[in-house]
Amino acid sequence: MRTRIKELRRANKLSQAELADAVGTTRQTITSIEIGKYTASLPLAFKISRYFGLAIEEVFDFSEIDGEL
Repeated sequence: MRTRIKELRRANKLSQAELADAVGTTRQTITSIEIGKYTASLPLAFKISRYFGLAIEEVFDFSEIDGEL
């Protein structure tokens, strides 16, 4: 799943560790989400989106999974 997390994090001058602390996860999880190795759980996706003040659809691209529904 594609995300804008890296772009948003850099625009806000945040490290992966700082974002992880803010949303209650680990730096490794943020890294894995950014590179597409891991798909964030729905609660974590909402926390990340809320942190940036955006709708979940503005941070996460669900178009790749639409065909699976």
